[in-house]
Amino acid sequence: MDEILEVLEKDARTSAEDIAKMLKKKPKDIKEKIKKYEKEGVILRYKAVLNKDLVHDEDSRLRALIEVNIVPQKDVGFDKIAERIYSFPEVSSCYLISGSYDLLVVVEGKNIHTVSSFVAEKLSCLENVRGTTTHFLLKKYKEDGVILKHKEENKRIAISY
Repeated sequence: MDEILEVLEKDARTSAEDIAKMLKKKPKDIKEKIKKYEKEGVILRYKAVLNKDLVHDEDSRLRALIEVNIVPQKDVGFDKIAERIYSFPEVSSCYLISGSYDLLVVVEGKNIHTVSSFVAEKLSCLENVRGTTTHFLLKKYKEDGVILKHKEENKRIAISY
């Protein structure tokens, strides 16, 4: 992978000037290359990785990983049903995977009921869906290569006799 992309993938806030210094190139050349990557769709967007456990928000979202077993369609395989699934607003990610299931779908909802309603009313009843297994995300330790720090929990005082 291009060195510019590697730097931006680790920290999207790195300026073209800083990248140029790191790679011993001209800032103008770096800016042009970044613009080219954006235009070609190589760089789709810039994103911050948040530790949502530390954000005090009443609108916090529950995340679930759903394994989906589907019947591929003639001439289009998994793509058409995957497109239908990832078009739902509740779906934040959708992957074709190997193993016992065909798709791994990441879904977000207000609570366990909204996620289970999505699975029961929208996902499971799709024509080519043969089965689902839902896993609720309980705690994140690392995301996108970043270790998430958690709040210090009350530490018990050691009792000695």
